[in-house]
Amino acid sequence: MDLKDFAAHIKAKFGINKIEPWTGHFPSTDAKYLEEFRTAVEKAGAHIVNIAVDGANSPYAADSNQRARAVVFSKQWIDHAVALGAPSIRTNMAAAEDGSPDENRAADSLLRVADHAAAKTVVVNLENDNPVSEDPFFIVKVIEKVNSPWLHALPDFANTLASASEEHAYQGVDAMFAHAYCICHVKDEENTEAGKTVHVDLARTFGYLKRHAYQGYCSMEWDSPGDPYQGTARLIEKTVRLLS
Repeated sequence: MDLKDFAAHIKAKFGINKIEPWTGHFPSTDAKYLEEFRTAVEKAGAHIVNIAVDGANSPYAADSNQRARAVVFSKQWIDHAVALGAPSIRTNMAAAEDGSPDENRAADSLLRVADHAAAKTVVVNLENDNPVSEDPFFIVKVIEKVNSPWLHALPDFANTLASASEEHAYQGVDAMFAHAYCICHVKDEENTEAGKTVHVDLARTFGYLKRHAYQGYCSMEWDSPGDPYQGTARLIEKTVRLLS
């Protein structure tokens, strides 16, 4: 399936007219393809609510050139979001080979990204994905240091649980919801690198969401074994029930 046909497919399968595409699925980012993608989404009566953006360069690398490339990459995807009519992106903080996570360097890079986002009216989100470079508490420190209304957290329900203790994972998601604005990733399970499946306490996690009065989107993320349509349908049902 071409990515530009995904919105119509999801609407037909689940009755949902919002999608969150990932950069790895874009066959092209040239202006012609982005225009075709936006037209197809609008024709389906749908909307792109966020773009999950993954780059290879770290915003906290000791190498200033690598940091500069990370900033340019995020800015480019902010511009692509404008072309697609998307109100936000999730940019990643890739791990750096030349140093451990550094909140000052990360904040300096992301402040420049946030300034560009403000000029384009696009929100930038940070997700607790990579266990080294995107620990939830590190993300919170960076967001607070940047202190921009255009930089927020994207809490993922399961990522940290797959790589850290339950206490660290749940407290981390709670801390991130205090800075969340427009998007979070709902999962009820995740596979660890060792092949073990960890299960999310959805009621507990949605409790954090409600306590922080979060009113953004809940994006369904299903990447477990089994039928993805059945799995996603179950996740939608659980989400609607726990939000009610």
